[in-house]
Amino acid sequence: MKKRFEALKEQGLEWNPPTLQSANQPRVTMNGKSTIMLSANNYLNLTNHPKIVQAMIDATIKYGAGSGSVRAIAGTMDIHLEAEKKVAEFKGVEASLIYSAGYTANVGLIPTLVQGKQDVIISDELNHGSIIDGVRLTKAQRAVYSHNDMGALEAVLNEHSSADRKLIITDGVFSMDGDIAPLDEISSLAEEHGAMVFVDDCHGEGVLGEGGAGIVDHFKLQGKVDFEVGSFSKALGVQGGIVAGSQDVRTHALNHSRSWLLSGSQPPGVAAAQKAAVEVLMAEPEHHARLWENTNYFRDELQSLGFDTGLSETPIIPVMCGESANAKSLSQSLAKEGVMAGAITFPMVARDKARVRTQMSAGLTREDLDQVLRIFERVGKNLGLI
Repeated sequence: MKKRFEALKEQGLEWNPPTLQSANQPRVTMNGKSTIMLSANNYLNLTNHPKIVQAMIDATIKYGAGSGSVRAIAGTMDIHLEAEKKVAEFKGVEASLIYSAGYTANVGLIPTLVQGKQDVIISDELNHGSIIDGVRLTKAQRAVYSHNDMGALEAVLNEHSSADRKLIITDGVFSMDGDIAPLDEISSLAEEHGAMVFVDDCHGEGVLGEGGAGIVDHFKLQGKVDFEVGSFSKALGVQGGIVAGSQDVRTHALNHSRSWLLSGSQPPGVAAAQKAAVEVLMAEPEHHARLWENTNYFRDELQSLGFDTGLSETPIIPVMCGESANAKSLSQSLAKEGVMAGAITFPMVARDKARVRTQMSAGLTREDLDQVLRIFERVGKNLGLI
C-alpha cells in the first residue's frame, strides 16, 4: 500500500481532501479560511434548510439514532415508506426504493438485470465509476459506445441483436463536462431494438425537468425509461440513493439487490430529511429557478472573459485548461484567493482535457458570483489562460 501511495504522490494524483469547519454552503470555513464554495453538489442549497434540519431532529427524537436492522428483516420504518411514496409522487412514477447511496443503487441493481453471456450491457464511454463497478459484477457481455453518439449506439445494438436481454446504461448529466444524455433518442433506439433503458440521474436530480424532477421529466419520458437511479446527496442536500420506476421494478430490487438487502437501513432522521427535502423542492420552486439564473449568468460571464466552458449545459461548468499543470495552477491560485474549485486532471480526464470544475448553487448571490468572476479574470490572466 505504501509503494502504491508513493507512486500516486510522484504523479501528483493523491487525494488531500480539505477540512470543512462549517456547514457545506456557498460560503464556508475551510482549513480555517473563509472560502466561496464552487466544488459542492449542493445545487439547491438545501443542506441546512430549516424544514429539512427540523425534520431530521424530530424523527431522531421519535425513532432514535438508528433503525436497528436491515430493512428486509426488521429495519423498515413507516418513515422509510413515506419517503419512498413522496419520491414516486415527485417523479411521476408508480414506486421507488431508497438505497444507502447512489453508488449502492448502481452496484446493487445492475447485476440483477442480466444473467449471463446471453445478455449484453451497452454503456456510454463516459459513464460514472459506480456504473462501471456495477457492470463488472455481472457475467453479461459488455459493449461501450462513443459518448452521446447515437450512431455508435445503434451500431452496437445491431451487433448484439441476438442477445436475450439488452440493457442500455447512461448517466443523465455527465459529471465532468456537465452535458446531458440525449435520453429521448436513446429511448427511441431502445424501443426499436427491444432494449431496456437505465439512467443514472444523480446530477440531474433537482436540476433538470419541471421543478427539478430530473432528466426523465426533462424529456417527458415517464413510463418509457425502465430504471431511473437518483441521489439525495446532491441537489436534495441529504444522503441516499433512489431507484424509481414501476411497482415491478421496486419489487424486483427489494427482493434481489444485495446492496439493499444486506445494508442497515437509513437512520430515521435521514429518512425524514429525505421526505422533507422532496417536499421543499415541490413546494418552493424558487430554489430551482435561482439555480438556473446563477448557472446561465456565471457561464455567460466566464465565456465573455475568454474562458472555455466546454460542453456544459447544466450547473456543472468546467473551465477547460488543457494540460494538468494548468488546471492545478488555476485551482491553487483560486484557493489562495478564497475560492474552492477543484482541478480535474489525468487520468480522470484525457491528458489534454484537464479542467477546473465549478458547480453552481441556488444559494450563491450575485455578489458572490461577481467576486468569483473578478478572481477568475485576475488569476486567468496571470496564468495566461485568457
